[in-house]
Amino acid sequence: MSQAEFKMPKMGESITEGTIINWLVKEGDSFNEGDILCEVATDKVDNEVPAPASGKMIQHKYGPKDVVPVGEVIAILELSDNAKVLVSEKNKENKKSEKTNSVSIKSKPTSVASKKTVSSSFKVNENVFISPLVDSIARKNHVSYEELARISGTGKEGRLRKSDVIQYIEEGRPFQFTQAVPEVSGFMVPDLKFDKGKGKVVEMDRMRQMIADHMVYSATTAPHVTAYVEADLTNMVKWRNANKEAFQKKYNEKLTFTPLFIEAVARSIKDFPMINSSLDGTNIIVKENINIGMATALPSGNLIVPVVQNADKKNLQELASATNELVAKSRDNKLKADDTKGSTFTISNVGTFGSLMGTPIINQPEAAILATGIIKKRAEVIEKPEGDSIEIRSMMYLSLSFDHRIVDGYLAGSFLRRIGDYMEQFDTKRKI
Repeated sequence: MSQAEFKMPKMGESITEGTIINWLVKEGDSFNEGDILCEVATDKVDNEVPAPASGKMIQHKYGPKDVVPVGEVIAILELSDNAKVLVSEKNKENKKSEKTNSVSIKSKPTSVASKKTVSSSFKVNENVFISPLVDSIARKNHVSYEELARISGTGKEGRLRKSDVIQYIEEGRPFQFTQAVPEVSGFMVPDLKFDKGKGKVVEMDRMRQMIADHMVYSATTAPHVTAYVEADLTNMVKWRNANKEAFQKKYNEKLTFTPLFIEAVARSIKDFPMINSSLDGTNIIVKENINIGMATALPSGNLIVPVVQNADKKNLQELASATNELVAKSRDNKLKADDTKGSTFTISNVGTFGSLMGTPIINQPEAAILATGIIKKRAEVIEKPEGDSIEIRSMMYLSLSFDHRIVDGYLAGSFLRRIGDYMEQFDTKRKI
């Protein structure tokens, strides 16, 4: 028997750290290969980490609620010599993966030299040069370009270096919400002391903190514009109501409106592929796959976005199966990292909560996000060759929030209208 290092595993291509929820194997206890040693939370899902081989837990290097970079040693195990070789090889693979795919930032006390960065005022570096390495670190830590411009660079001619960004993040991002101090007038931004009131204090959990950071990053990075259309879903509603029982009997799957919405969106993306893109510096990446994310509420109240992969290549039965499975996993907290990665466009069904419409924040690094409102019966004027008439129709508002850096009003409006058209022109004679 000999000791081996047990490291924080990589749980997704964009995951650089995890939060230890709790240890299931105490120090001094023995375990078998495959036993769950600990539970780890990321900004996407919770994961169970199994033992690579049988052995004994010697020491926990980190405790519950500690945030640990991928590849960091989190425990010392006692394993057989053969098992140790196996674990060492896995650790080497993880280490190699970390070097190519992630940047780990360790917490450390703020040094005297670093305190010069934290001050009550700062200058905006309007000519800041952002290298690919700095850009990568900023993206993984949700630091916007505007925020990068607030950091004092120590490189040649004030150039921003990797060490500057890492030090800034370690200090807690002091300029994240701060406004620059104008030099000309000498005006100082007042340190306003708002009365936040009294009441029960609820600490944000790790996922809520990550959601907050992600939303702030998106709102401050992408210039959001929202377009709206109204769609008549009467035909779709009638067909779904008439066929949902037969559909479930035939495929053993519930037929909700979600797969029907995803189907219309996927068709529209194929018509307007530039919507299915991301911005990388000055380059626009138009995605090859159409992977539709579904904004879904967890039992904790937090929001997560499970993804229907290759939605354009799935038929209605396959879409229904995929959406039902992902929703069930979300409700049972059983989503895995693979269930939430690779989204290229997101749908938020705010109508589920009774909202007429919504203006969602873009799920970075996507170019747009669609919100579908509640389906509501209303009296509408219907134009016919023989004359106008007033009929009761099932109407729904759709809103598209888009990144105006890469999507213009014409593209956004045309894409949104096309979704509405596909919904309105639903074939009522369609066979299940």
